[in-house]
Amino acid sequence: MIAAVLHEPGDMRIERVPIPEIGSDDVKIAVTLNGLCGTDVTEYTKGPMMVPLHTPHPNSGHVGPTVLGHEFIGTVVEAGANATHLMGRRVACGAGVSCGECDQCAAGRTNLCRKYFTLGLSVNGGLAEYVVAPADICVPIPDGLSDEDAVLAQPLAVGIHTVRRAHVQPGQSVALIGLGAIGAFICAALRGHDGEVIAMDVDPARLDLARELGATSTHLLSMDETPLSIRAAYPQGIDVVFETAGVTGAAERAYALAVEGGTVVLVGLNKTPQPLVLSSIVLREVNTVTTVAHVCAEDMPDALDLLLERPLAHLLVDTTVPLSDVVEGAFARLAAGKATGKIIVDARGIGETASASSTAEEHSLTT
Repeated sequence: MIAAVLHEPGDMRIERVPIPEIGSDDVKIAVTLNGLCGTDVTEYTKGPMMVPLHTPHPNSGHVGPTVLGHEFIGTVVEAGANATHLMGRRVACGAGVSCGECDQCAAGRTNLCRKYFTLGLSVNGGLAEYVVAPADICVPIPDGLSDEDAVLAQPLAVGIHTVRRAHVQPGQSVALIGLGAIGAFICAALRGHDGEVIAMDVDPARLDLARELGATSTHLLSMDETPLSIRAAYPQGIDVVFETAGVTGAAERAYALAVEGGTVVLVGLNKTPQPLVLSSIVLREVNTVTTVAHVCAEDMPDALDLLLERPLAHLLVDTTVPLSDVVEGAFARLAAGKATGKIIVDARGIGETASASSTAEEHSLTT
């Protein structure tokens, strides 16, 4: 089959790889569409961060060149003995694989499984003609939901899980600091909240999008926004603050914005040390919540139902490119900051196209 394989940062190749085999609890999916996210781009430009290119992953055991892609949908074309109920079904994959046996899984927190790994990051994923996944992380796509919207289910599930972690109560004020990819999905997941939802970003276009997604008001942040200036704009404080930007100083601004007894949800990832005055946080009893990934059994079905109720592709997708053009048409654009939204990769028909090309041509499609 044809797949997009990451060999090293900046070195992704469209090449032939063996079609994966399935186990009794697995399904083989003919991939339709695959969404790309910031994690994929980081692995391509600055990795390896999570992809085990040089050292075996402790849970998946995979090491070496890796097929990226963890936001994919497709049709089940082969099913293991324990997964025949999905044969022929369109499915959206949650991508996160859990053991089902550890204490975290028993508590329903499968995203914190002791043996957790992710398709497309810890082992081969969905930027290919076919991918094998455990049946229990594949959720049937409802009739009437387009592929173009269904492919957004996995990142929307992350947004839904984030909102659940925050325990937002009716009538509470909510602020979103950063309306990039995950911020937009959190905003969409807040649909139906009856309190104020304030979107904050340095980009006016993102704020326009936030209004379409349901934000009740917006706040254009300056590049030199300080904790004092942001709190001065909302002296009463905000009940729940989602910090999704992950940039240096964003967490400090989020804590300043939170009301006494409020909650800050840290979503953005920043691996560099940041200054934070803890005494103010402690004295105001500000709750801190963190979040990662999603709980597939809860969040993926709800994401698909929300997309059926309110399609989002027309708002959130920048463009769709064929798998054969994923390097220049997708990763290069994302790395250069030229995409204004999600880029979706279309794997349909790639096999026929590739068969008409020579092996030399296939292997020349590298960065």
